[in-house]
Amino acid sequence: MLNLALSILFSVLLLVNFRIFPKFNISTFQAIAFNYPVCFLTGMFLMPEGQRFSLDFSQNWTLYSLALGVGFIITFILSGLATQKIGMTITSMANNVSLVIPVLFSLLVFSSGGKAFDWINYLGLLLAVVSVAIATFKSGSRTKTNFWLRGGLALAVFLMYGITNTAINYLNINYIADASKVVPVTLVMVLGAAVSGLVLLIFKVFNRLEKVELKNIVAAVTLGVPNFLSFYFLILTLGYFGNSGAFVYPIYNMGVILVSAFVAILFFKEKVSELNKLGLLLAVIAILMISWQEVFGI
Repeated sequence: MLNLALSILFSVLLLVNFRIFPKFNISTFQAIAFNYPVCFLTGMFLMPEGQRFSLDFSQNWTLYSLALGVGFIITFILSGLATQKIGMTITSMANNVSLVIPVLFSLLVFSSGGKAFDWINYLGLLLAVVSVAIATFKSGSRTKTNFWLRGGLALAVFLMYGITNTAINYLNINYIADASKVVPVTLVMVLGAAVSGLVLLIFKVFNRLEKVELKNIVAAVTLGVPNFLSFYFLILTLGYFGNSGAFVYPIYNMGVILVSAFVAILFFKEKVSELNKLGLLLAVIAILMISWQEVFGI
């Protein structure tokens, strides 16, 4: 459970970074682009003794991992665009509800549930989706943005987060036989994200759409280290629980929601409505229902 807790902690630190970037006039795009080289260096530091990083294209997971890295960049960009166009509420809901995709793939396609789900587990999974919708709902929120644009962006965020999380689980099941491969495989994914992000940044700088500033590079460090560690500990968690995405992803997503809400209220003085509190309570109940066998030692 320690790896799971650390994954949740570092994921929340990512959100804290995005939360404070506007206060320091940080370019979120530049921080994202530069954070992946920082991720790569962090992974090199964590490389197990006796291993060295190399791009071995004879391995059938190398191209897959590089492509998945490109998916990371696309997901981040879509999330940023959606936040600007349709607001944080809908974007956050689309992001977290996407846990349905890896969970269903884990149960129905990968057959890696790790345990037999009973009606309580399935009801908890359904309640988790409902709780996310309620916890992220903001009453009185209105926008003039075109309906199709709103729906299209929300759907794109939902699909990309769900696809990348499912792809990570697939990679873990088929190519990461033991914990010693976690860092090398993750580094290849990060390299794919770093190259694609820097290429896009160069394009923007060349076309005078962005101007590189030192503060954005510094911000990339505070973003990149927890970014890598959140993936690193999530993959370790999947391996520990028998690659059971159906068990890990709901708890991970609910944990991020609850801890993020606590941090937002305590440190950023964000107001939470009674309906939001109900959603958070339902999230706790959902987590207990999804993992009741483990919680009660059955």
